[in-house]
Amino acid sequence: MTTCSEIIAQLRTLANPANVFGMARYGINSSDALGVSMPALRLMARKYRRQHALALELWQSGIHEARIMAALVDDPKQVTAAQMEAWVRDFASWDVCDQVCSNLFDKTPFAQGKILAWTGRREEYVKRAGFVLMAALAVHDKKAPDETFANFLPLLEREAHDERNFVRKAINWALRQIGKRNARLKPAALATARRILAQDTKPARWIARDAIRELEAHRTRDLL
Repeated sequence: MTTCSEIIAQLRTLANPANVFGMARYGINSSDALGVSMPALRLMARKYRRQHALALELWQSGIHEARIMAALVDDPKQVTAAQMEAWVRDFASWDVCDQVCSNLFDKTPFAQGKILAWTGRREEYVKRAGFVLMAALAVHDKKAPDETFANFLPLLEREAHDERNFVRKAINWALRQIGKRNARLKPAALATARRILAQDTKPARWIARDAIRELEAHRTRDLL
């Protein structure tokens, strides 16, 4: 069985300092990063699917790419609420936050509860995680009823005053994905966007105008 140290050694052979420099340009925290591309990480991860213990070890390494790998190889059925809390407190970069939430956390039975909890937290990446989870569920959870997402809309409206870049972008993302989910949710999302616009703060105006523009141009379809 391949060990965590062996995987990290493989990652180091793929290290690219030029990519690390590029990560910083996109606002990614590149400390402890090797510069391994996402396609390479996904290709490696295919060999180690559903290995919970390995995922925990990879996360504990603290290496940027190893933490993304952890989300790709973990078994969502074995993820606990306590693990989610521990990992979310470790988030120090938007890309790790997004990869973990959209590849692992959204597949756990705790996702909806964490959305309710995390979107009300103060920490920047914890709050972002709540809204990224919301966006991920809107795309990935085909069986969730419309009511689930309609109930999330007030959370977007409540937090739209947050000026922090990574938070407001996640709020906008979640609003757009809910509105694009189907023709039934689109009017509710647009109405939420217009109420956000009426808050008349800088982040609210950006969140709302961008969402309205995209949703009005998007042709939704009902999910079967």
